[in-house]
Amino acid sequence: MSRSQSRGNCVFCGREFAKGGMSRHLQTCSNRQEAQTEADHSKRRRQALYHLQVQDAWNGDFWLHLEMRGEATLQELDDYLRAIWLECCGHLSAFEIGEVRYTQIFEDGMSLGEEQPLTVRVREVFVPGMEIPYEYDFGSTTELVVKVVSERQGRPTTSHPIVLMARSKLEPMRCLVCGQPAAWLCLQCMYDREDEACQFCEEHIYEHMAENGHNDYGGPMPIVNSPRMGVCGYTGPAEPPY
Repeated sequence: MSRSQSRGNCVFCGREFAKGGMSRHLQTCSNRQEAQTEADHSKRRRQALYHLQVQDAWNGDFWLHLEMRGEATLQELDDYLRAIWLECCGHLSAFEIGEVRYTQIFEDGMSLGEEQPLTVRVREVFVPGMEIPYEYDFGSTTELVVKVVSERQGRPTTSHPIVLMARSKLEPMRCLVCGQPAAWLCLQCMYDREDEACQFCEEHIYEHMAENGHNDYGGPMPIVNSPRMGVCGYTGPAEPPY
């Protein structure tokens, strides 16, 4: 039996679609078209605008659809991804575009190989159809893929450099003990036993850890709508920064 696709909601109209249909919907969403028409009457600068689909490189259940200004930088995209999905301990990150790795460059100018700063404007490097690998944290790494779905010329629909157009929903997880909604993960089960199921409700997570002597990885980690769920010190908030 084939695995069902994850689903998510369009920010403009609120309708729910499977992952495979969201890009097509955004091309024709009447509410989005109205927002674009309204923006065309604003005083915002006309420029290239890029439709991006961002997803976990290994788990396609986590995905975002963004529209990004061409005048914005990779640093602003990095900031957005950290805010909505990734930031836990101030780790380094990097985009790979062609032969160039765009990452944080230290004050002494030191870098490894062909590296450039994140201050480049995306209109200088984005081409529709390209897929850009991205890494956050070079130890407990979260890997994403940024796909440039399309480019349009117009005025941005908001004053922000990036607009969230759609995102995947976190499918409900059930406590292994009582079947109630789960809120916590047991990291010991995840990493040592490699159990696929390791989620518990508020009542049963500490019972489970006490009974099984699970303390090697510290306390339990919250279930959040992020591909970094359960990794390093990530606890959320997994919400859009604006």
